[in-house]
Amino acid sequence: MAQPQKTQDASTDAEQSPEVREKVEMARTFAFHLLKGIKQIGMYRHNEARFPEFLSKALEAISQYTEKFGPLSLKVEQQNLTLHNDSLFSEDTPLPYKFYRDGIRQLIFRPGLTVEELTTFTLISLSEPERGADDVLAQLWRAGMEHVEYVVVEGFSMENASEEEVQVEVDKVVGYLYSRLQTNSDDYLRFARVSAEDLDAKMDGVEQIRGLVVGGRHASDELKARLQREVMEEEGSRLFPKLVSAVFQVVEGGVEDGTLLEEIFVQLLDMLLLQDDFGTINQIVLKLRALSQKDGGQSLEKLLESFLHRMGEEQRLMRLGESLKGARPKQPQDVTRYLQALGRDSVIPLLTVLETLEIPENRALLCDALAIVARDTPEPFVARLTSDRPQTVRDMVYILEKSNHPERIKMFGQVLKSPNLVVKLEVLGIIGRGRTGEARRLVAEALADPVSQVRMLAARMLPEFDRDKAYSDLMRIIREPAFDKKTPDERTAFYAAVGATGTPGALSHMQQLLAVKPSLLNKKRVLEDKLLAVSGLAGACSIQSYKMLQAVVEDRNQPVELLTAGRKAMYQTRKALFGDSALPEEN
Repeated sequence: MAQPQKTQDASTDAEQSPEVREKVEMARTFAFHLLKGIKQIGMYRHNEARFPEFLSKALEAISQYTEKFGPLSLKVEQQNLTLHNDSLFSEDTPLPYKFYRDGIRQLIFRPGLTVEELTTFTLISLSEPERGADDVLAQLWRAGMEHVEYVVVEGFSMENASEEEVQVEVDKVVGYLYSRLQTNSDDYLRFARVSAEDLDAKMDGVEQIRGLVVGGRHASDELKARLQREVMEEEGSRLFPKLVSAVFQVVEGGVEDGTLLEEIFVQLLDMLLLQDDFGTINQIVLKLRALSQKDGGQSLEKLLESFLHRMGEEQRLMRLGESLKGARPKQPQDVTRYLQALGRDSVIPLLTVLETLEIPENRALLCDALAIVARDTPEPFVARLTSDRPQTVRDMVYILEKSNHPERIKMFGQVLKSPNLVVKLEVLGIIGRGRTGEARRLVAEALADPVSQVRMLAARMLPEFDRDKAYSDLMRIIREPAFDKKTPDERTAFYAAVGATGTPGALSHMQQLLAVKPSLLNKKRVLEDKLLAVSGLAGACSIQSYKMLQAVVEDRNQPVELLTAGRKAMYQTRKALFGDSALPEEN
């Protein structure tokens, strides 16, 4: 294939500036390699692995252009692509006509074009709608390439004018409007000031357009929904970052009116909160922090403090709560970073927000962020441990536990006075994981709790601290006269806890109970004590206790109830000790 050639005569080139000529030459080089790559891919469609290789030179050429001059905007004609009225292809080719036929009049390649996007564009160029493929415009919509854009003109008709005449004038109008969207100046809102007078003055030779009729197909609901999603994605991925970048260019350029600058950032913050764009807010904080650390950044440091304070104001945290009420955030790590940037003044409003959330994952996200503050400022969380709402108490316990505050076990002691049984049991379980002297003291005190379920849980947990002390505390309660008045379940739980201590005294006590011979008057009491002893041996769960249970089962003189309980305890002990090798339970 021939190398790219100039298509304009010398007189035309002489009229162009050196920069324009350089742009045209670089664009021709890109067009040459693109057309060559398209032909190679067309011949080797079966070898997809080589597509990037075929397009490598075209990608290199467009990258050189965009790095030096920014986006490359090509005008689409029926047989060629043009830049500054110069044709890029040395000979007519059917490639532009596929785009021209679908109303595409501008192709824009932006900086950052990837080989995947260029490959997709090439495959769209090779498609054949006349043989059943989707039209080029539909394929471009579906591809959604970030760095390839296009301008479409479709369905314009005017009274007393042919389609060709209308098309020429519409092309001029669209070309002017698109040029207003391009700027390298500091006036970022230049494109918003397009007036009818400007357009009329620019369109030399174009008559006034009256009685204009726009024809075309009605958009389906599916197309409308897709367009709305794409507009929202475009707004989030490009519009807001560009706006933030523009604001920071103003900041770095120097602004004397600090009040005005602060107001700009507050309005930007509110706008981003309405969009749930916490990632961009975090980027603003990082950028302000970096600028404030530079020489002469004292004013920006004050701006950063003001921005963080506004982030933590009640009304904005309530907006955050509204966002977390509806659904789980798409980027929870962005919400976490937002919360971690807030100061201590935000704790109370955040606790109010926490009470309004129902989604467990969002509650946990907010609790994790508050746990960082709770280590240094536990008072607001401790004050809510006595709340009437069980969920609030659970959240406060979770926050204090995760904060690793050294006094958190002592704080949990207040919850054990709560009238809510479920909360008391949950907190007692958390206290039991502390393995500290303070935690043991609270568990031991729970042995005298008014609620039997709390006493039973405390008895089961006590051997996990000091076994000898646990044996002493439990036996003291067992020997009290009031112990016989407790429910069978509670007495069984206490004996199982005594056995779990594994002390020689515990096993000796169980053996003594099993060795008692019943008389006619105390037969029922002796049987109850022996059943408690079996529960204690099951709680011990050791080889020694297993052998003692085996001796009980082998004694056929024992009552049926005791033999049944002994076999069940043997099965449970064997399974706990040996796993799958345990024998099946006997009835």
